[in-house]
Amino acid sequence: MRLDLDMKNDYYDILGVQKSATEEEIKKAYRRLAHECHPDKKGGDAEKFKEINEAYQTLSDKEKRARYDRFGSANWQNNPFAGMNGMNGMNGVNFDFNGFDMGDISSIFEGIFGGMGGGGSTRPMKRKGADTEAVVEIKLEEAVNGIKIPITLKTLVSCDACEGKGHNPEKGFSKCRACGGSGNVRETKRTILGAFSKVSTCRECDGTGEVPISPCKECGGKGRVKGERKIKVEIHQGVADGQIIKIKGMGEAGEKGADPGDLYVRIRIIPHKSFLRRGDDLVTFKKVKFSDILLNKRITVESIRGKELEISITPGKSIREEIRGKGEGATSKGDLIVFLDIQTPKKLDAKAKKILEDLGGEW
Repeated sequence: MRLDLDMKNDYYDILGVQKSATEEEIKKAYRRLAHECHPDKKGGDAEKFKEINEAYQTLSDKEKRARYDRFGSANWQNNPFAGMNGMNGMNGVNFDFNGFDMGDISSIFEGIFGGMGGGGSTRPMKRKGADTEAVVEIKLEEAVNGIKIPITLKTLVSCDACEGKGHNPEKGFSKCRACGGSGNVRETKRTILGAFSKVSTCRECDGTGEVPISPCKECGGKGRVKGERKIKVEIHQGVADGQIIKIKGMGEAGEKGADPGDLYVRIRIIPHKSFLRRGDDLVTFKKVKFSDILLNKRITVESIRGKELEISITPGKSIREEIRGKGEGATSKGDLIVFLDIQTPKKLDAKAKKILEDLGGEW
């Protein structure tokens, strides 16, 4: 087929390129505009799309471009797709893809037809169950010591009636009517460029070519139903706030015996009234009397594990310095850091004041 057109518009303007544009620049401009203006896409423009193709057919061919630059017109010939089934031009127009490799053409078709440019079978994997997430709140003591917590999840679980198979295996199978037992079906879509076919997996039999004679009535043949899953989550010592624990195979059940999803448990630690976590360490404050420090009295602090620790303040040491209890932090690598909260007396009688005045020179 041959088509001669009068040039109503400048081809370089149509593609939005300079007259000195390279072949690669012309090619990129055409690909972009073809995606934007294709009539099968939302907001597409059939006339504009036709102009873009006309411009590209000329400017992508060295000889045609030379004639166009010299005479302002070109003779449209040598369509490599002329006569090809499904690619014949419509309304007297042929589309010239000269200069494109098959990857370029495929990318355009995928953008326009959602992947319908090819003709291969697209068998999906078995529909695995979705992953599930749960949030568990625990106390700081439980995070430090470790704990097992029972949780109940509302999710899709394996159907008990058919043991997750979705049918009664003893009744057997029959040939799928939708695909004739091939497992594949052909879909055809008609576009401005012609008719395109795609072979895809049959949805009725999931590509097996067979359908069960006796589908399970409880689950509708899916092999799973809405239900509850009860499990015990083991939380190890030293778990951190926000940490996620993965439990394999404890998520949503898969369809028709497919693999289940995984469960992801997010840990939330409730703030403690006495201890603050700082990495592997724990921080606490101990109220003490000023006189107890001066008299070097025995001061004890209870760790989060219930262990009694004795604090000693050596002479000359600053009372603002942290005091560490080795190995008594949030993990075995951490310490318990104690800061002293000095309590001064509200009132001093005359006798106490006299004693402090007498000792004033020493401290």
